[in-house]
Amino acid sequence: MAPIDPVVLGTVLTRHDDADDTWLVIGDATGDLYLRFLSPLAVGRPAVLLPMDAAVELRLDVALRFLRRQRGQRVGLLPRALQLTPLQRARQIQLLLAFDIHEAGGTARDIALAVNRSWQATLPAVEWRNTAARRHAERLLFDARNRVKGGYLDFLRGK
Repeated sequence: MAPIDPVVLGTVLTRHDDADDTWLVIGDATGDLYLRFLSPLAVGRPAVLLPMDAAVELRLDVALRFLRRQRGQRVGLLPRALQLTPLQRARQIQLLLAFDIHEAGGTARDIALAVNRSWQATLPAVEWRNTAARRHAERLLFDARNRVKGGYLDFLRGK
C-alpha cells in the first residue's frame, strides 16, 4: 500500500501528537475519518489491525472504505449498520448533552431543563422527586454513562 497522504483523504480537522502515537481526524463529505498512527513509520508503511470479534465484518467494511479513500476512489454512504436514523441521532445528542452537563457538575434538574425543557424541573424538591422529568433525566444520565464506558460498541452492533 502507498504511504498515507492526508490530502488525498480530505481536510485535516484535528491532529494530536504525543510521545507514543499520532491521532488525526480527517473530514470530507462522506464522513470524518479517525486515524491513529502507532509510530512515525506507520505513515510510510500503513497497516490496518482488525480485532476478530463480533463486529469484524463491520470493521472490515470500514477498513475497505478507508482503502478506497486512500486510493482516491469514490466512497458511498456509510454501511447500514453505522447509519443513524433521525430518532437515533436525536437520542445520541441528548445523551451527550446529559453527560456533558453531569461532567460540568450539573444535576438531574439541570439535565431536565437543558435536554427536556421540562417545567417540572422548577418544582420544589418534594414535588420534583416524583416527576417523570426527573426519572427521564436519570435514565438519560444512566444511558449516557453506559455509552461513554463502552456501550457505544453495542449501539454500533445494533443492540
